[in-house]
Amino acid sequence: MFVALIRDKSATFPDIDNPESITALKIWSCSFRSFSSLSSFPNLRELTILAYPDPSFDHIAQCSKLVSLSVCHFPNAHDLAPLQRLSNLVSLSLATLPSWDSSGKVQAIDALEPLARIDALQHLELFGVRPLDRSLSPLKSCKNLRSLRCSKYPKTEIERFYAETGCSNERCPPPTLIRE
Repeated sequence: MFVALIRDKSATFPDIDNPESITALKIWSCSFRSFSSLSSFPNLRELTILAYPDPSFDHIAQCSKLVSLSVCHFPNAHDLAPLQRLSNLVSLSLATLPSWDSSGKVQAIDALEPLARIDALQHLELFGVRPLDRSLSPLKSCKNLRSLRCSKYPKTEIERFYAETGCSNERCPPPTLIRE
């Protein structure tokens, strides 16, 4: 079952009937102060978020059945380590707001190594999201990675990564359960 929460101005995450039946969730531009309620969705396979307020991805990491995750705008979270617990994750998109991209701002993250530890990961997008060293090298150890799209990395770094890994520059496949 798919649920969409769009532009909800409530400060708290709403109670949702039968959260165990929800397999796809879209939380778009809501004013929730925290996404701690994500732990009540044990069968969530697809999650799309615009505006993640929490300082950690721990709440998302509790959704252990996630296959597809897209998070746009997470200004308070810098450590991707919790995401490495998503062992079923095939497709991951992390991005800044489009206005950040045009202004040259980036979302600084601690490291890419946690993403390389997700064995199932095949498709990755990092738009305006990068570590301070601007290196994609840690992702070379991501054995199943087939595609990488990124911005705000040096062009030579991107070209080197593609040449060394054989990854393509294709978009992440769209979610199958979430209706856009």
